[in-house]
Amino acid sequence: MNAKTDLSAPSSIAASISANAQRLSDALNHHMRNSFQPESRKTLRKFHPAEVSELTGISMSNLRTRHQEGDFPEVETDSRGRRLYTAEEIDQIRHVMARTGRNGEAYLPGRREGDGLQVISIVNFKGGSSKTTTAIHLAQRYALRGYRVLAVDMDPQASLTTMFGYRPEIEFAESGTIYDALKYEDPAPLSSVIRKTYFHNLDLAPAGLLLSEYETETAYALQHKVDPPFTQRLAIALDEVEANYDLVIIDCPPQLGFTTMTALLASTGLLITVVPSMLDVASMAQFLEMAGETVRTLEEATGPIDWAFLKYLVARFEPTDVPQSQMAGFLRSILLDQVLTTPMLKSTAISDAGMTQQTIYELDPGQVVKKTLDRVLESVNGVADEFEKTIQQAWGRRAD
Repeated sequence: MNAKTDLSAPSSIAASISANAQRLSDALNHHMRNSFQPESRKTLRKFHPAEVSELTGISMSNLRTRHQEGDFPEVETDSRGRRLYTAEEIDQIRHVMARTGRNGEAYLPGRREGDGLQVISIVNFKGGSSKTTTAIHLAQRYALRGYRVLAVDMDPQASLTTMFGYRPEIEFAESGTIYDALKYEDPAPLSSVIRKTYFHNLDLAPAGLLLSEYETETAYALQHKVDPPFTQRLAIALDEVEANYDLVIIDCPPQLGFTTMTALLASTGLLITVVPSMLDVASMAQFLEMAGETVRTLEEATGPIDWAFLKYLVARFEPTDVPQSQMAGFLRSILLDQVLTTPMLKSTAISDAGMTQQTIYELDPGQVVKKTLDRVLESVNGVADEFEKTIQQAWGRRAD
């Protein structure tokens, strides 16, 4: 036989795949170390006064006056004397305004007495539909807006977990993920796997490859009638921590399996992302048909499933792409006001930030061309703010 490796042999193919995985893992470790040095973990930048004003609704003049009067905490200033705020300091200011400002409760938009936990699944049947991008940007925006947020990664690929600066295949290879709280044998309390993140008001229940075991274990559990069933497992897990959060945002895997259904059945509302192309819309139609049939079957066994809302988000939208614009219009003509008015634009700023596991909220404004950043911020903030009105309505509040 030739001295060269015979890649047609199964063992050689397996060895090649393993070697490639190791090389990629080593390279990613090196990349992340370079990205986050000197810190071993990601940290969040500070925010400029204009950003604080936009996030809190406090005018720039009132922000200055309150500082001069000593109402607000002292914060760092840059070389030009401009104030810089941490997310924690923004939250302190928000609570001062809640106590002393007019219409103070408007500064604390989260749950009030009698409000239930809002659990929102971000779903689609097809990969590449911006589920993870949407999930992390919504989670971060709402944390900055003053909500207490839990992000739950229900995708074994763990892209959301990676965006928070973790290497799931290394750090969560054996334990420490949402799987620990869902598994059928000796499940752990959800609180034991939740991680505080570098983002104030935002915690993470991470995922890892072990979560893929949940699919086969659930099939076995159904045959043997193991309690509680998959239809209740995440809801029960969330019960333990529900008092700690206003919102739970779940990034679901791109298929309609037991993992996705577990998330959907724990949810109070759904946000379905869709790229406005014929193939993606056709895929979404299949997803909706399958989901509808599955939910009907489950309702026969468990009773009515009552979601407070079901919304669609046009994602990766390019306004200058005529076919995309036509398809977006087609979606709106069929699904009407279930489609969010504001689309999530396709942007180089989002993709470039993702190269270093960052979002547009983590980017320092000086790193990006202002026009580009303003354009994508208008889009992402617009999506989050419009969807926030849906959340507020679910709590029985008026959407101003």
